[in-house]
Amino acid sequence: MTESPGGSANVPSRDRRRFPGISSRSYEHPADRSALVALRKLSGFDTVFKTLSGLLPERSLRLLFLSDSVRVGEQQFAHLNDMLRDACYILDLEKVPPMYVNQDPQPNAMCIGLDEPIIVVTTGLVELLDEEEMRAVIGHEVGHALSGHAVYRTILLFLTNLAMKVAWIPLGNVAIMAIVTALREWFRKSELSADRAGLLVGQDLQASMRGLMKLAGGNHLHEMNVDAFLKQADEYEAGGDLRDSVLKILNLLPRSHPFTTVRAAELKKWAESRDYQRIMDGHYPRRDEDKDTSVSDSFRDSAAHYADSVRNSKDPLMGLVRDIAGGAGDLGGKLRDTVFRGGARPDGQGNGNGNGSNGSGGGDRPAS
Repeated sequence: MTESPGGSANVPSRDRRRFPGISSRSYEHPADRSALVALRKLSGFDTVFKTLSGLLPERSLRLLFLSDSVRVGEQQFAHLNDMLRDACYILDLEKVPPMYVNQDPQPNAMCIGLDEPIIVVTTGLVELLDEEEMRAVIGHEVGHALSGHAVYRTILLFLTNLAMKVAWIPLGNVAIMAIVTALREWFRKSELSADRAGLLVGQDLQASMRGLMKLAGGNHLHEMNVDAFLKQADEYEAGGDLRDSVLKILNLLPRSHPFTTVRAAELKKWAESRDYQRIMDGHYPRRDEDKDTSVSDSFRDSAAHYADSVRNSKDPLMGLVRDIAGGAGDLGGKLRDTVFRGGARPDGQGNGNGNGSNGSGGGDRPAS
């Protein structure tokens, strides 16, 4: 422990860059940022939201963690306490949120709470990660707290549980699930934001990559390779046809987090960007400027991000979207040829050249 430049004692020693007054806008994913800026601009939104959320069992959750988990502090999980204080110091979060370790073999961490955020990590996660990997995870959760994600995460957990309880009522959970689906889409983007915050805290890209890789494959680093893991993300995006694109969407919808290979690839891309370098050089938006943030500018940034994603994506569905936007002439034929491999049509007439599929005169069935 050392004394900080400001004179406050009992602060972990650190040799990492610090970002005084940093705004969460610095690291937020464009889709996450535009949604949050719009919400923050609504006068009294958070107050009304929390008032309407009075039925949420937040007090019960806090009492549950207090009574049945281990609170991190100087006398309990002191190394995690040092990392937590360090993360709050680096991101200039004024109040250190309480953190608990919960007995659960499933590796997980979350930041929840309406009035004040609390961070919970499981024993499975603590046992899985080394110190630098854990530092990135705690920075990830502190990033959630700084961005104000805890409120919406708590609502998502509540609504998900509510939807399960009313699922037996005819049409009872349709409206709830619509809200849950929308919140999950936002929260997946917020996870990408928090991954960036974790990198700003840990300032070790390899540690962040290792942590994500362990979440996917367990504590077997000697059997895994970061570069090979990132190639999986590229193969996932580019592989298959339109049917696979639809399956990817269906697989993703029920999840609150993006797939780990995708998160790793997204974080590596951001770490190599000019935006990250500018933050590390000390050039970033400040919190005291948040009130002057333009909603329209944030939406333009979000739209530009999605347009760029479509342009650069290797996914077959995104390729079709580019064709539509570009006014492809034979779009129907391209769609047919993409779905039915090799140009074979469901009517068994081949590729339309009058000679049958591949000129053989026979009709091949579409691939399964």
